[in-house]
Amino acid sequence: MMAMVALLAGASACTGSSEAGTNGKDGTKAPDAQVRVTPANGTAAARPDQGVAVASSGGKLEQVTVASGSTQVPGDFTPDHTQWKTKWTLKPGASYTVNVTAKNAKGKTTTTQSTFKTQPATQTFKIADITPMPGEKVGVGMPIIVKFDKPIANRANVERALEVKSDKGDTGVWHWMSSTEVVFRTQKFWGSHQNVTFTAHLAGVRGLKGVYGKADVSRSFKIGASNVTVANAKTHYMKVDHDGVVKKFPISTGVGSTTEYTTTSGLHITQEKSESVTMESPGRKPGDAGYYKEVVHLAVRITNRGEYVHQSVGEYDALGNRNASHGCVRTSPTGARYFYDIAQRGDIVNVTGTSRKLSNEVDSNGWVFWALSWNKWVAGSALH
Repeated sequence: MMAMVALLAGASACTGSSEAGTNGKDGTKAPDAQVRVTPANGTAAARPDQGVAVASSGGKLEQVTVASGSTQVPGDFTPDHTQWKTKWTLKPGASYTVNVTAKNAKGKTTTTQSTFKTQPATQTFKIADITPMPGEKVGVGMPIIVKFDKPIANRANVERALEVKSDKGDTGVWHWMSSTEVVFRTQKFWGSHQNVTFTAHLAGVRGLKGVYGKADVSRSFKIGASNVTVANAKTHYMKVDHDGVVKKFPISTGVGSTTEYTTTSGLHITQEKSESVTMESPGRKPGDAGYYKEVVHLAVRITNRGEYVHQSVGEYDALGNRNASHGCVRTSPTGARYFYDIAQRGDIVNVTGTSRKLSNEVDSNGWVFWALSWNKWVAGSALH
């Protein structure tokens, strides 16, 4: 007579066995593997952020599948195959079926099936914006910027659900800039010429009390050429390294007569470019000392405060000799054209040799994520 399958609390009643049990040394049958599935079979309002956990005693788990309709949920076994857990959270208000196969020490197979439903989300949060754009080709210093439509209280829960994969396996960490914005930066620059995929496994993530992620979101983009420029305010030259090919151009940085007219030193990230930009002195009107308004060409923005790399507006004699700008990095028509043509969002411009450091004030300077040391960057993660 076939032995009944013993189950731990929480397992499904829908179980069965195959292969007759093998007698032990005392002539009795080896005990069946016992399986526990959480949430329990028949649960009507499981918390989606708790996922599914499967455990076996008296044997090892051979196979576990969790599915909602035709969609399977990924999960991982422990090294000894006695436990399995879903990798990500579950969708709110969904029905799931769990099928488990386990074997005892003598190779006898036990099967278990469990079904349950997750509780619906009465309130949800979602991603409001992602940078870069889908399919965009960006530079090696490009961050991934994620903004949410609600303040996130359970930051560790949300950060744990954010997955970044690159072809070259670059290492990086998320840093919370505020309760609604988190940014991913690599430890070193991205490897050039590769694909990157960002996936937010947010469906069912508990972002704050009673508020769950509405849906998973995925975004793919490309890392283009490696463009890393060093602009030296003391030598008055910049070296543009484009995929290992280095070109040198004369420059003139901020005149330094005031803090405002001193170019900031540090690792800048290119943000946008335009064939022409009208620049006007902030906080001044015509007739005031230091007032200016001029159109500059081939302008590549490197901070929100108005610092650009652009073609010099006259004063070509200053290029390579002295600093004479209002804070931008000016260069020759040849240098400006070359720099402009290869520029992509996320390139690095490292300005050196000035008395004013690039601060990490995002509101005023924009993409200044490389202004923080790696240790300080990691300190802004909810998981580190």
